[in-house]
Amino acid sequence: MSADTLSTVDARPVEDGSALVRRRRRRRALVWAVRVAAVIVWLVSWQLAATYWIDPFYYSKPTAIAGRLVDWFTKGTAFGSIWTQIGVTLEEAVAGFVIGALAGVVLGIVLGRSRFLADVAAPFIKAANAVPRIVLASLFIIWFGLGMSSKIATAMVLVFFAVFFNAFQGAREVDRNLVDNARILGASRFALLRSIVVPSATSWIFASLHSAFGFALIGAVVGEFTGADKGLGLLINNAQGTFDAAGIYAGMIITTVLALAAEWLISTAEKRLLRWRPPSAGADAQI
Repeated sequence: MSADTLSTVDARPVEDGSALVRRRRRRRALVWAVRVAAVIVWLVSWQLAATYWIDPFYYSKPTAIAGRLVDWFTKGTAFGSIWTQIGVTLEEAVAGFVIGALAGVVLGIVLGRSRFLADVAAPFIKAANAVPRIVLASLFIIWFGLGMSSKIATAMVLVFFAVFFNAFQGAREVDRNLVDNARILGASRFALLRSIVVPSATSWIFASLHSAFGFALIGAVVGEFTGADKGLGLLINNAQGTFDAAGIYAGMIITTVLALAAEWLISTAEKRLLRWRPPSAGADAQI
């Protein structure tokens, strides 16, 4: 085989790899273009419908919502700076998210590795999960008052069950051969949890965290909607009381942006913490 042939053969993987990268970039650009086009079509259709067919008093329209957002961020709200309202809601949501996630992970892993405790706690967990947790916001207002504590409790309860069941299942799905081999080598129960169970359940836990922060925001907003003197839920409640549809949509948009930002942060943390995990079989699959 000649040197020219060898160089050609050696260059093929590089060319194939670069072609794959270009194809992925083109596909990503196409996906974003379609997304942006869909949003533009939706907003234009809504604007036209609110101008010529439907009553904007009830359904509002994009320009009115944009105007309300501009007013909030430039002039403030009826209850003070919009940044104060965002900060209060975020503080409640983050606190509820952290407490609920930690409690869900710890209890899920403990019950997932102890069949006896799981059997004892099963009916109580199912009963608690069957309670409409949003309704608890009113009870927490009575218990903890109108301050942050009641909103944090509501957010924590919503997050806990979302994380608990994934952590429980992740602890149950640990490879038994790994556990048996570690025990043969003399690993303690704590060492098993630290080196095998928790890493194996991490993927399950992160899968629940993606939606858990959204639940935390819902809990904080619902708690503020029930009774508060600050927060995005208060703004939405006030907009409802004054039949300000644009204000309701504006509050929803801000909450959605916060949830998407949290989702991006969690995804970034997941990629950094789970670098050891091999890529899934369908990672490069085309839709």
